[in-house]
Amino acid sequence: MNAQAKVLQFNHLSLLPIDSLAALFGSMVCLSLTPIFIRLSEYELGPNATIFNRFWIAAIAFGLVSQLLTVRRRKRKNETQIEPKEPHLAKAVKLLIADGVLLSIGLIFWSWSLTQTSIAHSSIMHNLVPMFTVLGAWLALSQTFNRRFLLGMFVAICGSALLDINDLFSFKISEQLLGDLAALLSAIFFGIHPLIVQKLRTHFNPVTIMTWSSTTSALLLLPVVLITENQFFPSSLTGWLPVIAQAICGQMLGVGLWAYCLKKLSAGFTSLVALFIPAISAIEGWVIFSENLNLSTLVSFLIILLGMYLAISSKSALNSEVVKS
Repeated sequence: MNAQAKVLQFNHLSLLPIDSLAALFGSMVCLSLTPIFIRLSEYELGPNATIFNRFWIAAIAFGLVSQLLTVRRRKRKNETQIEPKEPHLAKAVKLLIADGVLLSIGLIFWSWSLTQTSIAHSSIMHNLVPMFTVLGAWLALSQTFNRRFLLGMFVAICGSALLDINDLFSFKISEQLLGDLAALLSAIFFGIHPLIVQKLRTHFNPVTIMTWSSTTSALLLLPVVLITENQFFPSSLTGWLPVIAQAICGQMLGVGLWAYCLKKLSAGFTSLVALFIPAISAIEGWVIFSENLNLSTLVSFLIILLGMYLAISSKSALNSEVVKS
């Protein structure tokens, strides 16, 4: 029985898509750089204006890439007439718009929570994103997750919590309840987001999805910026550089590569891997800004790696469609 289990595990590992895993790792690195660009851009802009600029720049860039891909595809097929719209577009418009709504509302709650509570409290709440993704996949999509995956998720969440455990107990939760609640709501929105993208990936490429998502998010954030911010755009070249870097690195490469992975990897697994981002950011802070790496950070790093191993060695790491095929 033990030998049979090893054979089944080997067969599962052989199904793991190397390209998707590589793209997921690249996505995590790009997303981990986002806080650095946000910190630099907020020397001239407020948080909502920073996010707004990120989305509208990414929307234009994704739109251009989408047009280039369409022209290239037409040339390959030697077509002389305009292609009809994708057959599933009309049915999927609601989901495409909903994805942008979830992202923008989640980011609004996230940025507001940081003004009401500590970074430690807000981060602890954000560590619950995989739980909401797994719960949503189980309730809405009837997906199942085996014990090995759930154990890996629990271990990774505990490891991620260690990054902020020292700061967490230095604040009184009762004084920051609204901020903690806002961070929890943002975790719920971010937890649902990958489920929608995973469903859309059965019919659309990641560029199409992210074009709609970025455009919707920019339009929804526009009135928020009008109400809350005095300045829309950076006033200098040094102010524009981190904003553009945030759009390209954080939104296009970070979120775009992550959306690409959801064709073959499960939403629950990709959300779980996202717990690794704070650890990568801590290492980058050590390399770039010479910030100290304490023992709890290194222990957290190892515990998250253990959780990742347990999750990736589970069949639940794969998209259910890949497993069926």
